[in-house]
Amino acid sequence: MMMLLLCLAVLVIVVVVYLQKAHSTFKEKGIKYLKTIPILTDLCSMLMPSEHIGETIKSLYNSYPEERFVGKYDFLKESVVIRDIELLKKITIKDFEHFVDHSSPGPDDSLFGRSLFFLKGHEWKDMRTSLSPAFTSSKIRQMVPFMMEVGEQMILSLKKKLKNSGGDYIDVECKDLTTRFANDVIASCAFGLKVDSHADEDNEFYKMGKAVSSFKFSQILFFILLSSLPFVSKLIAVDVVPKPAQDFLRRLVLNAMKEREQKNIFRPDMIHLLMEAKKGKLSHEEVKTNDDAAGFATVEESTVGRKQLTRVWKDHDLVSQAFLFFAAGFESVSSSMSFLLYELALNPDVQERLAQEIRDHDAKNGGKFDFSSIQSFKYMDMVISELLRRWPPFVILDRQCTKDYNLGKPNPDSEKDYILREGADILVPVYGIHLNPEYFPNPENFDPERFSDENKHNIKPFTYMPFGNGPRNCLGSRFALCEMKVITYQLIRHKVLSPCEKTSIPAKLTPDQFNLRLEGGHWLRFRLRD
Repeated sequence: MMMLLLCLAVLVIVVVVYLQKAHSTFKEKGIKYLKTIPILTDLCSMLMPSEHIGETIKSLYNSYPEERFVGKYDFLKESVVIRDIELLKKITIKDFEHFVDHSSPGPDDSLFGRSLFFLKGHEWKDMRTSLSPAFTSSKIRQMVPFMMEVGEQMILSLKKKLKNSGGDYIDVECKDLTTRFANDVIASCAFGLKVDSHADEDNEFYKMGKAVSSFKFSQILFFILLSSLPFVSKLIAVDVVPKPAQDFLRRLVLNAMKEREQKNIFRPDMIHLLMEAKKGKLSHEEVKTNDDAAGFATVEESTVGRKQLTRVWKDHDLVSQAFLFFAAGFESVSSSMSFLLYELALNPDVQERLAQEIRDHDAKNGGKFDFSSIQSFKYMDMVISELLRRWPPFVILDRQCTKDYNLGKPNPDSEKDYILREGADILVPVYGIHLNPEYFPNPENFDPERFSDENKHNIKPFTYMPFGNGPRNCLGSRFALCEMKVITYQLIRHKVLSPCEKTSIPAKLTPDQFNLRLEGGHWLRFRLRD
């Protein structure tokens, strides 16, 4: 018994020493870092999160204003949080080849692992080249009518609920509303399906979308653990996407492609574009930048996506891209839209000015709304640009170092440069940068005037990045902006939004979700607009 206790004590000492050593790199190199208890802090955050991950990274970002970068441990993995804007520019543009990849947990051959977001190196470049032409303005332009049809379904449903209420208002959980809108947009624009999730609340497409995209904070930390311990991920074959959802999506995509080929069916949606990409037939059109933009936040495609490629892709690869459209469109865009409605309700002057712009547009165009309308709404674009600053869809961006990289000195007083080793991660604290008063005065205020013609030139490059920076930016920025502008047009045209008793004021983020979400839900009051 004594020998067993002695062995146990020795084991504990060895583990403690090992963990202390594993968490000593930043201290030894003179880098400021977020101090934690090895493993224990991460487990507590996984089981009992006390704040949103965006707030955690923002706090770290704000704690060391003199540092160019700071350190963070996730279990046993080291990450470096970039603070210096010039360094961020180098990493995402000039020295991009050192940071081509995202860190990817789970099996590399899964739907998640084969999606554009997690593909690595040359495979990512080839897939980006294949898909990039699918997201130009000429392709998105053809999808706006489908978005409008979905918006009309939503308005019809809201009018029915208002009529059945017997009063002059209804209280609406807006995250549910925007998720159903986003679900139906993806069903129509990506898969050629007509789905009405407002009337048929438990349709299969919606249920699968929820299963695919509902990632809790604890799940994210679990996958961080797997990426921190690669040998564990090889032993435990964990896939992010539930198997029923995988099977549903695979059947949906492959059957649609087969039917269209057999019957020579053409519909300008993502299934058609994937079929073209599979054959290597998609190519970029020559357009002027202004003609290709869906708003200030639109990100431009780099030379990576504009190259010519004739590579033929396997069906599994195409299904993986469909999965990415499904998940990103379902969750990220719907979260942004729910915060947009929240800010409009809390800022009635902004809402009224937007309503007047919509009235002026309708009077001039006879109620017609298309891609050209999206480009013509100046104030709407200011509002959405500010929304994406205040509540960015990606609170953190990550990159994995693919070959050793000299980050330079962490601060002006440091004596040595810090060499980031291959396999280490960098984190870009988007939420912290967007709420930095040095770049955006009174950052907590919702102020669309930041993006007026008179003011937007004052925004420092690389401090505004709702869709990322560099060649690995978000491919779907035009699609997302169009979708947000369609729902804004439809709702503000017909409804007046205001807070209700259940509205979260002031805004407080729920800690157990990776995406931004308000505690208590996104409840607002809807009335008919005169």
